[in-house]
Amino acid sequence: QVQLVESGGGLVQAGGSLRLSCAVSGSIVSINTMGWYRQASGWQRELVAVITSGGNVNYADSLKGRFTINRDNAKNTLYLQMDSLNPEDTAVYYCHAEVTEQRLGALYTFSYWGQGTQVTVSS
Repeated sequence: QVQLVESGGGLVQAGGSLRLSCAVSGSIVSINTMGWYRQASGWQRELVAVITSGGNVNYADSLKGRFTINRDNAKNTLYLQMDSLNPEDTAVYYCHAEVTEQRLGALYTFSYWGQGTQVTVSS
């Protein structure tokens, strides 16, 4: 079974920074695209940024320049550096990964989500 465990959330003042981490563990053959999503109270979950196994990245337009996604493939870990935070960034941040596993002699790719980590930005 594959698990995604996020860490690094918390309370920060406007203008501050946080770095989120997402560690992937379990019976992994490979990890394909990984990403961060967020969901503010009363809103739908939205894309923050995604990164492919080759390092290609895509950001939500409104977050370009403030957020940076990267991954350490050797550690199966995804990161999100968030700078110049403002109260509108307050949300639960979720890690997502497409993971290839071997089951019964065949390879399958599954989609996994972390449990979420709360980020609160005070004004």
